[in-house]
Amino acid sequence: MNAADLVMRTAAAAGVDLCLANPGTTEMPLVLALDRLPAIRPVLGLHETVCTGAADGYARLTGRPALALLHLGPGLANGLANLHNARRARSPVVVLVGDHATWHLDADAPLTMDIRGAARTASRWCARLVRAGEAGRLVAEAIAAARSGAGGVATLVLPHDLQLEPVGDASLATAAPEPPAAPDPGALAAAAELLRGTAAGALFLGGAALHGRGLRLAGRIARATGATLLCETGFARLETGAGLPVVRRLPYFPEQAQALLDGFAHVVGIGARRPVSFFGWPGKPSRYLEDRAGVVWVAGPEEDALAALEVLAAELGARDDDPGALLDPPAMPTGALDGGKLASLLVRLLPEAAIVVPTAVTNAYPFSAIAHRARPHTQLALTGGAIGEGPALAIGAALAAPGRKVINLEADGSGAYALQAFWTQAREGLDIVTIVCANRAYRILGLELERSGEAPGGPATRALTALEPPAIDWVAVARGLGVPGTRAETAEALARILDGALREPGPFLIEAVL
Repeated sequence: MNAADLVMRTAAAAGVDLCLANPGTTEMPLVLALDRLPAIRPVLGLHETVCTGAADGYARLTGRPALALLHLGPGLANGLANLHNARRARSPVVVLVGDHATWHLDADAPLTMDIRGAARTASRWCARLVRAGEAGRLVAEAIAAARSGAGGVATLVLPHDLQLEPVGDASLATAAPEPPAAPDPGALAAAAELLRGTAAGALFLGGAALHGRGLRLAGRIARATGATLLCETGFARLETGAGLPVVRRLPYFPEQAQALLDGFAHVVGIGARRPVSFFGWPGKPSRYLEDRAGVVWVAGPEEDALAALEVLAAELGARDDDPGALLDPPAMPTGALDGGKLASLLVRLLPEAAIVVPTAVTNAYPFSAIAHRARPHTQLALTGGAIGEGPALAIGAALAAPGRKVINLEADGSGAYALQAFWTQAREGLDIVTIVCANRAYRILGLELERSGEAPGGPATRALTALEPPAIDWVAVARGLGVPGTRAETAEALARILDGALREPGPFLIEAVL
């Protein structure tokens, strides 16, 4: 057994069963180790951003890490945008990066770079193998680090020669993850006092408070106190729909977010960061809750949100479940498509237990506003603002939850960042429907220009924000990568096509022309 075998066997013993890879020469010993270990499923991505984004989606649904196997520093650099998103989602992801042989590093070969320096920008834990016999221990520590607290990215750099070095019959190392930090008792007491009041209050939720038992507890507290449930703009995972507590998503634009939060006399944060605006604009707020009374944070992202909700629910006598939203699909729209009509159709047709990846920046918000009226489903949003993750997130979701339909609501601008994901969807036969909101522009930039009073801009602005000519032929692109698809320009056509796509297994793409 060599060190590469030890890496994979240790990972499998720790419960890892998926490796999302774009390997190169320096990773071939690890690839050969997978040949000898069928317990870990290998999935090829044609670009590293597909691998890291899929690992993020898989982790968000399972709570367990997959391996993202990348080629040297440039391969890691290609995958860093979605590792940034995974860091913001606090997804447990273990990244294995091959490196040159130790004796070759000082030759400064073309692919040589500071791998650990790049990895630290998104990793909570980072190490480099220096002795082959330590490979098992370091992999175990990486997995534990990824699962510690609320979760995060752990990166291990593995030189090629050390991967090949024999390690005998080394025993498999184990390491235990650290639990999340306990919530502050004083903050819990202060929050309970605020929530007992008669003034309008809100629970601002993130992490484990938005799904499973955490969401049920938040719903009980809201029912007992009359509080409104809010969530982060870029949430990692949200369960919503009929029978589940209604959670309002914080608006993207700062003035809208500020107005919403200003409508509450007090705000209690659980499992989330204090909300801030995406960008700084003159005269617009950066930190929405700064320097105001009635704000208590009982559990940040790295603290135990479930424990905080359990204590608050008991303290407030919140024992009754929230009956949740009613199944209330909108009327069937007709005519030319727009974002609102697309949202209405998706809410009407969404199957129960579906997983929706709403990463279209502008056109996801009409859907978010009415998604609670659909059948119960799960959503995975864009957490770190690095656009283009949707098709890869959908891969991870489909691999994590076979049997559940995955719908990626994607934009044409951001979708073009990771076209290679469609090839993996096709190769693996994944049950994913992609709806591309084709408005032929970086529409969010146009909206920002309108808000700044600079719209429509001049020729340079139009050249750098319009996506035509030529318009991307999404149907042709998808078919070229193995995914069947078609185009819809009216609500009637989209209803017919989407209904059919949701009934059939396997990947499918719909270009919705808005």
